[in-house]
Amino acid sequence: MIKIYVPRDSSAKAVGADEVAKAIAVEAVTQNISIQIIRNSSRGMAWLETFVEVETSKGRVGYGPIEAGDVKRLFAAKFYEGGKHQLAHGLVDELPYLKNQERLTFARAGITDPVSLGDYISHGGFEGLKKALVMTGAAIVAEVTESGLRGRGGAAFPTGIKWKTVHDTKADQKYVCCNADEGDSGTFADRMVMEGDPFMLIEGMTIAGLASGATKGFIYIRSEYPDAIATMKEAIGIATAEKWLGNNIQSTDHSFTLEVRRGAGAYICGEETAMLESLEGKRGMVRAKPPIPALVGLFGEPTIINNVLSFAAVPFILAKGSTAYKNYGMGRSRGTLPFQLAGNIKQGGLVEKAFGITLRTLINDFGGGTFTGRKLRAVQVGGPLGSYLPESQLDLPMDYETFAANAAMVGHGGLVVFDDSVDMAAQARFAMEFCAIESCGKCTPCRIGSTRGAETIDKIVAGIDRDANLILLEDLCQTMTDGSLCAMGGLTPMPVMSAVKHFPEDFDKPARLQAAE
Repeated sequence: MIKIYVPRDSSAKAVGADEVAKAIAVEAVTQNISIQIIRNSSRGMAWLETFVEVETSKGRVGYGPIEAGDVKRLFAAKFYEGGKHQLAHGLVDELPYLKNQERLTFARAGITDPVSLGDYISHGGFEGLKKALVMTGAAIVAEVTESGLRGRGGAAFPTGIKWKTVHDTKADQKYVCCNADEGDSGTFADRMVMEGDPFMLIEGMTIAGLASGATKGFIYIRSEYPDAIATMKEAIGIATAEKWLGNNIQSTDHSFTLEVRRGAGAYICGEETAMLESLEGKRGMVRAKPPIPALVGLFGEPTIINNVLSFAAVPFILAKGSTAYKNYGMGRSRGTLPFQLAGNIKQGGLVEKAFGITLRTLINDFGGGTFTGRKLRAVQVGGPLGSYLPESQLDLPMDYETFAANAAMVGHGGLVVFDDSVDMAAQARFAMEFCAIESCGKCTPCRIGSTRGAETIDKIVAGIDRDANLILLEDLCQTMTDGSLCAMGGLTPMPVMSAVKHFPEDFDKPARLQAAE
């Protein structure tokens, strides 16, 4: 029987993947061709969605972007046999976009049926958990520590240290919480993991439970991800039924249960302590630290909190060993990161590469440059609180320390590209406005500073006391950085001041008027 793969990823569904799958099924019946449609996950080549693959004797052949109206012509070209067509891309494994990546976390992306436990296991799934089940918690923590894995969020805190703190803390109950409130602009890797390889996240969190002594876990998923929520719930049900979750995992003395919790629709709940408040049924408000969540977390108990990509990296580390993982990367940035290309870019999508790759390579070699064909002017890295980097800094290697030394951050690996038509003063104002809207309101520097910041930028752009207001803006940003309780207010100055530093002409009214003429 011919196997045809049509992605079930929400980005593919948004452009008609469900309709394509139905059209293929109908046409196959009409032509009396025996096929099996498998709803796989996305390969991460967003510009080619819906990307349809056909299994042939030589390997999978890909076609895209496919719409339902293309299906009859595809059948006429015998695409089900790997036939030639203007939308054909040849053998999928040979595509440079995929072949030039180092896929550790996304090794199964696009290959397996996301909710097929058999597929997951046959492609190396649960190998890490099997090893962890016969190790001590301290040994698991040591392996993760040795790998050099750091949190795949803004802080990049060493994962092993966080896990060791929870492991060493005495308590009757401990928790593992996954922060899947992926709200940064231009980021979608968490969603792709949950929709495309949910058992990997389950495996990583279960290993964290074994490492720390936690028996209960929660996945806090943003409410805007209904497909991810549904897929994770389905996968948890399957894993529990097959004894990979629950009591006496795989006939051992270990137990770990998981629940999915829907987020409250607030960006601030991406901050770990605000997420804990929301999980406890309260309004998402930032907690003062100390105490840290590793000591006093969910319901006052020791809690491991990591995001999706952090937990998703753990199964590889346990299965292949810490050395295999840390052999990728540079400096203190070990392993790989799924970089997400978005904005004004020709080939938007996901690229998993070892740390050290440059922005220029990601944008030009993988992304194909700007979508408009105009000159690139800026790229924002690390979400709406990340710096705007000019073209002159595109050769910076993607490394936590290198970016920090250049007043920037890698963050969650999201890149948003802008061409030379962008107004950087407007982008700076957006950062302040975004903070004002999304602030939990607990601390004054964030709550009031963001509002005053937007007003000050308006005055600068209007040419009102420009020099004095630029000084005021810088002083305001410093106050927000030093005085805010969390990264919401503490990092908002980063995009603002980077825009002022690298694109001063956009904050100069005479220069703006001259450019308009």
